[in-house]
Amino acid sequence: MSFNVLAIPEDFRKDEHLLKPILEKMLAACGRKARVRICKDPLLGGVREALKWPRIQEILDRYRGMVDCFLLVVDRDGLAGRKESLAALEREATRFLGAEGRFFAENAWQEIEVWALAGLTDLPRSWSWKSIREAANAKEAYFDRYAHQKGLTGAPFGGRERLGPRAAQNYPRIRKLCPEDVAALENRLRQAREPG
Repeated sequence: MSFNVLAIPEDFRKDEHLLKPILEKMLAACGRKARVRICKDPLLGGVREALKWPRIQEILDRYRGMVDCFLLVVDRDGLAGRKESLAALEREATRFLGAEGRFFAENAWQEIEVWALAGLTDLPRSWSWKSIREAANAKEAYFDRYAHQKGLTGAPFGGRERLGPRAAQNYPRIRKLCPEDVAALENRLRQAREPG
């Protein structure tokens, strides 16, 4: 039986091409045969909307019964307090869903594009992983530059459609290089009990 997952990005328009393949590999690593869908309706359009309980409740209400697990993934953007905001949303969602569903929220350090960079093995040697991981604007400072170097700037979704699946092929590397977010989320998913 397939495990139905709805990934809720802060803005699916670009994030979906990175999140979907990486989350599929993450769930496979957990031993779950999962069907991952990206929430496109409603479009949250940014992290501010994604952190509002009424918006999350709207999504949970719309898709409950069709989804075994909801995954909210937003960028950390260098804000140390982001995790506390997500923990509060998890508590609200747990009360709202009860025993019929699972809701996990995670912040990507510092942006979801960093997860993709972690899976790419041909980054410029002059780039320090520590610097990439700490950059609050890693998307612009590193991911966009990498896509430009690879001639993908004009590709659909800024190269994410090609780079997401390529990065996901190296999921163990992503998990190793992103312990605070990717590995932590995987461990939580691994420990979650089966639905129903």
